[in-house]
Amino acid sequence: MRWFNGFLGRVAFSRFLCECHKGVNYQQKFGLVNVKLKWVKDKSLDAVVAGERDLRAACILVSVISSVSHHFVPIYHLCRHRGQLNLPQDLKLSTFIRKYPTIFHESHVLDSGGTRVPAFGLTPEAVDLHQEELNVIQQSQKDIIDRLCKLLMLTKHRILPLQTIDQLKWDMGLPYDYKDSVVPHHPGLFSVVHLPDDRLGLKLLFWHDHLAVSQLRKSAVLQQKETDIKNNCLAFPIRFTRGFGLKRKCMKWLEEWQRLPYTSPYTDASHLDPRTDESEKRIVGVFHELLHLTIQKKTERKNVSNLRKPLSLPQKFTKVFERHPGIFYISKKGDTQTVVLREAYDHQQLLQKNPLVDIRERFASLMSKGFLEKSRGLYKTSGTNLENPSKLISGDQLSGIGYSSELESDCILFSDYESDDPAHCAS
Repeated sequence: MRWFNGFLGRVAFSRFLCECHKGVNYQQKFGLVNVKLKWVKDKSLDAVVAGERDLRAACILVSVISSVSHHFVPIYHLCRHRGQLNLPQDLKLSTFIRKYPTIFHESHVLDSGGTRVPAFGLTPEAVDLHQEELNVIQQSQKDIIDRLCKLLMLTKHRILPLQTIDQLKWDMGLPYDYKDSVVPHHPGLFSVVHLPDDRLGLKLLFWHDHLAVSQLRKSAVLQQKETDIKNNCLAFPIRFTRGFGLKRKCMKWLEEWQRLPYTSPYTDASHLDPRTDESEKRIVGVFHELLHLTIQKKTERKNVSNLRKPLSLPQKFTKVFERHPGIFYISKKGDTQTVVLREAYDHQQLLQKNPLVDIRERFASLMSKGFLEKSRGLYKTSGTNLENPSKLISGDQLSGIGYSSELESDCILFSDYESDDPAHCAS
């Protein structure tokens, strides 16, 4: 009975909010409703995430190899980029590369001591596919710039550490070398700045009103939801895994939560009390928009954990992913957690494909072909190929500090990032 009375009060309050005109102050209702929804496996969306780790690592290595003049790189230089690949720490990089002979061509070089060292180039098929990728990126410059601007506009001061953007660049479809190929060519838009913690950050110099429109609002306009737009009570698209059972109490809570006022992720939300459902709806709106900025509408949970302060979010903000399984799906494939926007998929099919997604799917197909053929013994390592050392890059042609052997460089550990992931934080 106590719950029912509270529910009636909540309904009346929610209706009052929706009838308020913009700019009118109102008393927010304190306290998040204590709703706990179970996680249910979604095989279709798990399949979307499966294999992503290897694909991402391979594409990064393709970009690295392609960036040098001779397109043939010793293993100890490739190991310098290991921290970006997110591969298991006990997996040698050379072992990973050899899994995909349709992407990488192996040979050997002699180091300064005369020791044979593995070196890797790209197959003709990989070279052609990478060139297609570069062409797509060149043709999509405006879209890339707009999405980078919108990412920065989500933040309180229009600034993000470059390290944070680097974590998101694969998902957002930014060029591997965006700091050199995009940022310097738009000095009127972006500026690289020094942050108080001595890191480098990227700052957006001008606010763009035409970009400060969320995807949820655009969709409402296209669907001509005039009443919802007028009342500013926009609802998120909801899809549940087949067989997902939602209790009646949870269903009623969700219906009323959807009717709460929608706060654009591009507006100041400092007036919202973080202890309210209204604030939670704003947090959901922020990540709904962020995932729409990615080309496959998904990203690893750890990639957003560093965004709490820039996005002015409360502690444990990623709990919204568990509380709203009809909006977000958390895949646990690949020894990580990946947040997927449900509305973007029909089973395994992405409803709106960025041209880069097609390129990545073709890379994945080529990798799968090589992996299967290698497992059938169609690729044998002869060990006789010896690349001319004069055709290889020297140490000073690559940035950073070089390593004298694969053994030494394969000991490089991953970069550590702050995270509020339940696996790393106390509950």
